[in-house]
Amino acid sequence: MSVSDLVESGWVRIGGLSLGALAVIAAVLTVGLDVDLSRIVTRGFVTRSLEMATPIALAAVGGLYAEKSGVFNIGLEGFMILGAFITAGTMFVLGGTSPTQADVWTAVLVAVVVSIVLTTLFAVLLIRYKADQIVAGLAVWFIGLGFAPFAAALLWGSRSSPGLTSVEKLAFGQSPLVFITVLLVGAAWVVLYRTRYGYWVQAAGENPEALDTAGVDVNRVRYATVIFSGAMAGFAGAVLLAHAGNFVGAGSTMVDGRGWIAIVAYLFGNYNPVGAAAAALLFGALDMLNVQFQTVGIEVPARLINLLPYAAVLVVLTVWGKTRVPSVVGDPYETEE
Repeated sequence: MSVSDLVESGWVRIGGLSLGALAVIAAVLTVGLDVDLSRIVTRGFVTRSLEMATPIALAAVGGLYAEKSGVFNIGLEGFMILGAFITAGTMFVLGGTSPTQADVWTAVLVAVVVSIVLTTLFAVLLIRYKADQIVAGLAVWFIGLGFAPFAAALLWGSRSSPGLTSVEKLAFGQSPLVFITVLLVGAAWVVLYRTRYGYWVQAAGENPEALDTAGVDVNRVRYATVIFSGAMAGFAGAVLLAHAGNFVGAGSTMVDGRGWIAIVAYLFGNYNPVGAAAAALLFGALDMLNVQFQTVGIEVPARLINLLPYAAVLVVLTVWGKTRVPSVVGDPYETEE
């Protein structure tokens, strides 16, 4: 790959933004908070950060595909909640409170399939009936927030499940779902930037009239990307559940805003799957800092740590980068006859 290809695809920009964000965070920790980074960045910290980043990366890749084609799927959080609950419910139905690893993987697959069905209905609502994308996405979020805890109470007598089973680790003590996510992110980048279909997706969000004139059904491309985004969000929720081993429906549920963070991640990554994954890793690492600080006995206000990823993104984007939103995102398209 030539230097021009690297610049065009955003690799240089993404790498710079990620390094810049890490530099900001490191400066705050070492200078502002007098923290020894060697006590923080351990093998266990890296492993847990990757696991925390995985659901965010999956949802972010799905969301950026939908938005690249011109459809803003703001319902990622809701689909993640439903995916997590469906996984837990399926595990419980198959194996009670002691499901096997086969039950875990079956439950993850069921969650993805159900998410595809639900997102197909969502896509029809947005594309065929031209529902307001923001309102419809918020509705999915509210449905997830309400339905999952309600169904959990019916199934377990509580908004949270009993302890189930988490997915077994593989090499280097890492979850196999992390390796699957890495493959999916790489494949998503290749498809988006190195295939004809990827060019169709980009054209659907930038110049749908030209794509239609070329004989490609714009709305069919959008259907595919929206369904893909829901499937990835459902998979993200399933991964979150498979790592945790039980469903938590109290408060904002165990998803706890990760669907919204996924949107921030792909904006930070400038709609590039690799950039979105790098941003997800940044958020995942920051999410684990509170736990790591407690482990090594460092007292830092939790609220301050929770603000670090957002502060880092704001500083780096202000100083260096900017995100270019697809030209016609949110606009329904009438196929030319």
